[in-house]
Amino acid sequence: MGKKRKHSEAQVIEPAKKDESETERPKRTLLGWKDKPEEKETESLPPHQGGFRNKEKVLVTCSRRINFRYRHLMLNLVSLLPHCKKDSKVESKSIKGATLNELVELKNCSSSLFFECRKHKDLYLWMVKCPSGPSVKFLVNAVHTMEELKLTGNHLKGSRPLLTFSANFDKDAHWKLLKEMIIQIFGTPKDHRKSKPFYDHVFVFSIVDDHIWFRNYQTSVPHNETDKMARGGLDKMTLVEVGPRFCLNPIKIFAGSFGGPTLYENPFFISPNQIRALEKKKKAGKFAKKVKAKTRRKMHELSNPLEPDEFADMWKE
Repeated sequence: MGKKRKHSEAQVIEPAKKDESETERPKRTLLGWKDKPEEKETESLPPHQGGFRNKEKVLVTCSRRINFRYRHLMLNLVSLLPHCKKDSKVESKSIKGATLNELVELKNCSSSLFFECRKHKDLYLWMVKCPSGPSVKFLVNAVHTMEELKLTGNHLKGSRPLLTFSANFDKDAHWKLLKEMIIQIFGTPKDHRKSKPFYDHVFVFSIVDDHIWFRNYQTSVPHNETDKMARGGLDKMTLVEVGPRFCLNPIKIFAGSFGGPTLYENPFFISPNQIRALEKKKKAGKFAKKVKAKTRRKMHELSNPLEPDEFADMWKE
């Protein structure tokens, strides 16, 4: 048998010295890096990226026992405003302000449109900036929904509208306030996730007889190659009405949300109850005239009796 080889003494291998200047690799776990490497200081963003961002959200809701036409009007506005949120019906009582303010806070909204129906006839619209105000109460007249009008205009759902106002809005202070509230509530925020990045319809707000009239038009341009419109040319552009239509009669402007000190009160406003009472009085006046005519006729007959007829009993047997 061969001789066994002698085991040489185990040589101890010294570990290689790590370079102090080299950064250690962070340990990775299932949830990500355990120690994230230090990020470089972010460069200053341009003003259009790091500045103000509009995060306007509008809560749209209505009261119980609302009429079908007014409910369709509310749904038409919901389809026109991509930045709005719907909620269930709210009881129109004296405590509706606190309830709606709580709903707006839960939905993470900054404005509210509340449709309040009374007696199944009268529609009131609350336009509110929450939670500090101001708030405006309107009476809604001349309501025509999209389904009722059946107009030929059509635009893409979720596209951003152009807001146009008549020159009367710059006349008085309360009209200026209403204009600013309408701009904030009806204007779609830029880069909203449900909105389209272009404009293809126009919201028109005009003041006639101290009422705000609303119209919605589609901007229509020819798309044929022969009639294609050059960029910036507005000669061939036309407006086609889409709907809905309604008229807003301002009643009061409050400093708070759904109430508070009164900033403005419309001196020319007449409630629908007073108008109906006057109509009933007119109808009651016609009946009273008939009764008076009958009494006058009876008094005339009593004061002027007929003379007895000599030949009344001549032919009697």
